[in-house]
Amino acid sequence: MPFNHLLLALAVVFVWGTNFVVIRWGLDGLPPFLFATLRFTFSALPWLLFIPRPKAPWHKMAAFGMLLGVGQFGLLFLAIRSDISPGLASLVVQLQVFFTIGLSLYFMGEKVRGYQITGLLLAVAGLGVIGAHLNATVTLLGVALVLMAGFFWACANLVVKSIGRVNMLHFVVWSSIFAVPPLFALSWLFEGPPASMWHLLQQASALTWASVAWQAVGNSLFGFGVWNWLLSRHPAAVVTPMALLVPVFGMSASALALGEPMQPWKLGAGALVLAGLAVIVLWPRLTRPRRAIVDAR
Repeated sequence: MPFNHLLLALAVVFVWGTNFVVIRWGLDGLPPFLFATLRFTFSALPWLLFIPRPKAPWHKMAAFGMLLGVGQFGLLFLAIRSDISPGLASLVVQLQVFFTIGLSLYFMGEKVRGYQITGLLLAVAGLGVIGAHLNATVTLLGVALVLMAGFFWACANLVVKSIGRVNMLHFVVWSSIFAVPPLFALSWLFEGPPASMWHLLQQASALTWASVAWQAVGNSLFGFGVWNWLLSRHPAAVVTPMALLVPVFGMSASALALGEPMQPWKLGAGALVLAGLAVIVLWPRLTRPRRAIVDAR
């Protein structure tokens, strides 16, 4: 990968990792479902007026939008509001990798591999460390909500796998509009009627609106657009391991920007989860040359 492409990949994982801190800033000014409603509104508008509709069925775009919008980010925002720190959330939500594998095994008949079991056990051990240190800042509800967010992210991944090759930036823009009505309804139901929403929007600070803009433009449009541009030019084995840096950036940014303490147990839990993810992502790449030699013999 050329150096400038490497910098682009690092920029994407930096945006995705530090985005958890931006979520925290946004939640200081807006309730979670209203914040998520705005994020997906501006991920879709005005962009879909200029971006052509992707070659994907409407029901697949609707499913992806609702799974990602309501299932992943709605629950993630709800958890980060008061039940889990942004740094730990950036780590726990990466367990979506294992949910994706499990769902693929169940629905698509893929076979489980020994290295996948090893990676899962390491990640579960890390989750156990987190579970042993629940307190006022990291609650069982918060961990459960982020795990559910990871599950819905995995479901959204399966929707993407089922549609084949499409322009993912176009797909994200058009599917985002389907997340808006259910998120708006949840905000109305749990956070107050439209008059209350309008009052909150009028009182929102510049930092809150910048957080909304970063969610829509930085995290969604820039992140997905550049990531898929890189995937179209390099093997997935070169690009995808970079995503392992997302929780590294997430936990580091939370410590620096929000003063989140990095106790030894938290670093240990992070090391176990990242080790599990690394086994899942890197093991097939590391053993492929050896298998090729064996096959040649």
